[in-house]
Amino acid sequence: MKNYIKLMRPKHYLKNILIFFPLIFSGLLFQKDKFLSCFIGFVVFSLVASSIYIINDIRDKEKDKMHDIKKNRPIASGKVSVFNAAILAIVLIFVALLLQYFFLSKVTVSYLYILVYMILNIFYSFGFKNIPLVDITILVIGFLIRVLYGASLIGITISNWLYLTIISISFYLGLSKRRNEIKKSGSKSRKVLMYYNENFLDKNMYMCFSLAIVFYSLWASSFNNQLMMWTIPLVILVCMRYSMDIEKDDFGDPVDVIYSDKFLLIFTFLIGISIVGIIYFGGNL
Repeated sequence: MKNYIKLMRPKHYLKNILIFFPLIFSGLLFQKDKFLSCFIGFVVFSLVASSIYIINDIRDKEKDKMHDIKKNRPIASGKVSVFNAAILAIVLIFVALLLQYFFLSKVTVSYLYILVYMILNIFYSFGFKNIPLVDITILVIGFLIRVLYGASLIGITISNWLYLTIISISFYLGLSKRRNEIKKSGSKSRKVLMYYNENFLDKNMYMCFSLAIVFYSLWASSFNNQLMMWTIPLVILVCMRYSMDIEKDDFGDPVDVIYSDKFLLIFTFLIGISIVGIIYFGGNL
């Protein structure tokens, strides 16, 4: 059972917190029905994401065996058979669609986001991950879809500044992950890495880093509450801490970086609490 849970990569569900962003920033967090919709959406998206991870692991079984870290994954290590993994992926998708149908069926546009996410990532697993820039763009779209999916569940539209912030920071995360993969193993672990070099990735990841801070600052300044402006230097510090972490000797996976740095994890949580406090209890200052 432990290997099947590991195969689902539940630690990556951290990414799906993005689904709650529109709910939080719209001031609707304490509306029970909308919170419940987002929570169910979180579960649905997590199950779908797990099925995609499994499909990708099945496709990459042989390559993962040659990777320093990925060789320990359940399929690559032989602890879970390809057949059993495929059955699990099908079951997860089936359960996710059942939950979507019974609890979120009125939100028809949300089906579209789930479908687009699945199709894009299946294309990614079956070859798009070997096309330079396309591979990173699909990862970025995955982050954006989570936010759009969350917005669709409560019937709102996200702001342009939030959209641009998510896009920029996602490109930064994707580019930095590729940069660290090259540093650790050259082009051995991914075919697409032969098209990149550290200089290109460095320049563009820090361009996106800067844009993300600018867009977040513009988003924060659009609030009526001036206290939100005080979160800008805190966000900059978190970004700098993350940047410091990925300069270390690892593969740069965003989830692994966050979990491995308790200071980063706690500080990010505290900033989140501060933003919620300002939005819901700060008044119009």
